[in-house]
Amino acid sequence: MPRPSWESTRRRIDAAFFARHSVAELLSESDYVLGQYGRLVEPVYLPPGGSHYQAISWDAAYRLIADELGKLSSPHEAAFYTSGRTSNEAAYLFQLLVRQLGTNNLPDCANLCHESSGVALKETVGVGKGTVQLEDFEQADAIFILGQNPGTNHPRMMSTLQKAAARGCEIVAVNPLPEAALLRFAHPQNPTELLGGGSTITSLFLPVQIDGDAALCKGIMKELLDEERKRPGKVFDWEFIRQHTSGIDALIEDLDEVTWAELESGSGLHRPQIRAAAEVWLRSRRIIACWAMGLTQHKAAVATIQQVVNLLLLGGHIGRPGAGLCPVRGHSNVQGDRTMGITPKVDDGFLSRLEQRFGFVATRQPGLDTVGTIEAMRQGKVALLFSLGGNFLSATPDTEVTAEALRRCRLAVHVSTKLHRGHLISDHGTLILPCLGRTERDLQATGPQFVTVENSMSVVHRSQGHLNPASSQLRSEVAIVCELAEAVLGGRSQVDWLRLRDNYDLIRDHIEATIPGFAHFNERVRGGDGFILPNTARERSFVTSSHKAMFTVEPLPRHDLLPGQLLMMTIRTHDQFNTTIYGLHDRYRGVFGGRRVILMNQEDIQSRRLQAKQLVDLHSHFEGETRTVRRFVVVPYPIPPGCTATYFPETNVLVPLGSRADKSRTPTSKSVVITVTPSES
Repeated sequence: MPRPSWESTRRRIDAAFFARHSVAELLSESDYVLGQYGRLVEPVYLPPGGSHYQAISWDAAYRLIADELGKLSSPHEAAFYTSGRTSNEAAYLFQLLVRQLGTNNLPDCANLCHESSGVALKETVGVGKGTVQLEDFEQADAIFILGQNPGTNHPRMMSTLQKAAARGCEIVAVNPLPEAALLRFAHPQNPTELLGGGSTITSLFLPVQIDGDAALCKGIMKELLDEERKRPGKVFDWEFIRQHTSGIDALIEDLDEVTWAELESGSGLHRPQIRAAAEVWLRSRRIIACWAMGLTQHKAAVATIQQVVNLLLLGGHIGRPGAGLCPVRGHSNVQGDRTMGITPKVDDGFLSRLEQRFGFVATRQPGLDTVGTIEAMRQGKVALLFSLGGNFLSATPDTEVTAEALRRCRLAVHVSTKLHRGHLISDHGTLILPCLGRTERDLQATGPQFVTVENSMSVVHRSQGHLNPASSQLRSEVAIVCELAEAVLGGRSQVDWLRLRDNYDLIRDHIEATIPGFAHFNERVRGGDGFILPNTARERSFVTSSHKAMFTVEPLPRHDLLPGQLLMMTIRTHDQFNTTIYGLHDRYRGVFGGRRVILMNQEDIQSRRLQAKQLVDLHSHFEGETRTVRRFVVVPYPIPPGCTATYFPETNVLVPLGSRADKSRTPTSKSVVITVTPSES
């Protein structure tokens, strides 16, 4: 979650601020500087051809949006993007509004991060989310962490891992970078630990090369198969496999065919290192596998995650206390948004329940995901973009292409708390609608309101702010959606939108009636720490085509780099949350005072006749196209040869829009082919 101080800053951005600063002037600033200007406190509008934002009333803003929607020849010419900070209540109403408008164009931030996880898990275990609860971490014998850096990206998870390690749980860290906080961690509220340098977290660190995780998983399974043949019936959980899975024979055949040369080359690891991970598996009765975007943002991301699933299925580590699958999501409600219906895909059962509840006919035409929305805007097929939170420009790939697409929209609308670069890209018209932060008091006509979110463990819990709002003109996301719906739909909708705005309990009643698992929603969410949504895979009931958990077989990912080429992944700094940049230091990695750096292996630096701290230009290569960013500082770092790392959003410009994961269409921000050349002085 963003830092509370980030929302409670006393700095304000109002119409007077925009009168002093032109869009062109602001566009020249860094993302960090833009964030430092403070909170947006009143609606503002940048008219077509305008140089400065100007104040606009809420009613006038809604009328402007309604007018632009009315000019569209089809509702499919509008797209409605959702950020993971959006609450369940706002997300539910947002998708209802969009579907009553007549489209399923509901791209969201999950398309950019964990879409690969959802697709992989839905195909193999029948549920597109994780299968563990927090108490499972208290019972696990081993935790495999792949493609994730909790110290920077999920700091709240660190204390859970620290407790697990302290009681003897073995933690295997798989990452191209030796992340300091994962190797050793000092709890910030424990002075003794801070003085003593912290406690050891990782039992085994495997410096896999970029996109080498599938090869590692296959290597571990090949070692396990060898052990199973030496000790028949003593390694694999055959009772679970025979009763609950399908496809084991094909998996065994695949493991027999793959060679150790292929596995070592594909993973960047030696067989003894892979064997060490297999021995952790062999010692463990209960195993949890965690992963994040280090696995999800590759072309073969879905297949890689399914190899992780294979690894756990062999030991029956799903539906067992202390074991399971855990895709770790960053934003507070990425998972909840999807549960609430934020998806461009058509779920006929869900749409039928909406139709019956609200008295309208929903289109069954599939909508646009995030990449599809950018492509449609470029082609002039989408003329209006509405972003409910988030930073669409900086979160998406191929920054210059995305900016070009935004400029072709007749109207872009951003519901935001802070200024960001996406607000400054417009050739036509742009609206900024300022909203309450999650830490601020939400007072509606019936009294103080709260919202709910769903975390990575499928726990639904309440969220209520207590700080005074930064401005009397701020509206909650729920209020903005309801008031917009009233202005846009009017008498065409049977929904009493303004009544829902005034009382969020009524929204939760609708959720209860249309989404399984939310029985007695208002009552349960007010009790204790919330409640857990049903998870069929956790009960060993697998809603797949075979009604069993599926072993899957896929070839190893390949990256046939040409001489001089490297593989680049984008990462966050320690002082960053998604696209929000709190500071210019990455102290865990020893980088201070700047973000335009490239972490490189010393051998790669020397072979290119470069030097530490030298300025270089980075060029990405995809299907004959070259993209370039200039003047990055070379930083020697213990990353595998042939691999590099840079920070996003600075290098999102290098991520090709057309390079995306199979099946999930997630941009391949962790597999970018680049070359590095000295910058011209």
